[in-house]
Amino acid sequence: MIRRLEFDKNLEELRSLLREMGEHVINALEGAVLSLQHQDTTRAQEIVAADIRLNAMEEKIMDIGSRLIITQQPVAKDLRRIIVAFKISSDLERMGDLALDVAKVTLRIQGQELIKPLVDIPRMAEIVKLMTKEAITAYLDENTDLAHKMALDDDQVDHLYSAMINELYSYMIKKPDAVSQAMLLTLVGRYIERIADHATNIGESVVYLVTGKRPDLNR
Repeated sequence: MIRRLEFDKNLEELRSLLREMGEHVINALEGAVLSLQHQDTTRAQEIVAADIRLNAMEEKIMDIGSRLIITQQPVAKDLRRIIVAFKISSDLERMGDLALDVAKVTLRIQGQELIKPLVDIPRMAEIVKLMTKEAITAYLDENTDLAHKMALDDDQVDHLYSAMINELYSYMIKKPDAVSQAMLLTLVGRYIERIADHATNIGESVVYLVTGKRPDLNR
């Protein structure tokens, strides 16, 4: 009984850390896009500096989970809970890195006027923030219906990204002097699109946690 109580306490700590990592990613992405829209290099630098916290949380999850596997030798769904915590923390850490990459674009184009108002990038970011929030909720509630919703949301992001790429390529043809910044903006779109893919991966992990089978929601 004591071992089970200790095991459950550690599992709850993993859940809490993953919730915190999700909040960090959402805040980082929101701040990164705002820094780009307003050319706010101070905010961008803060996002870059804060990334170390996300890395520390991932390391803590790995430490707790590894210790549980060694000392408790969990099986079946208990083991899946730990494996899933590892996988989700890895996805969230990568999502944080991609948000950081968006902030770095702000630093690279500082002092330049944006070649066009940002429209698709903020739209993509709003969908991805919601995806991240819902992915974590799906994990905490073990809600497979919400997990499967990730695939539909990811499709929306993909469509916006495709439209943005086509617009920027047309812009580069008309204004060759804007090519450098336009290419950086296409990278921002790619970073956000990749965050959506990782959120979808979290949805897959949730389905695996509940059913023991991992679907391909990115297909």
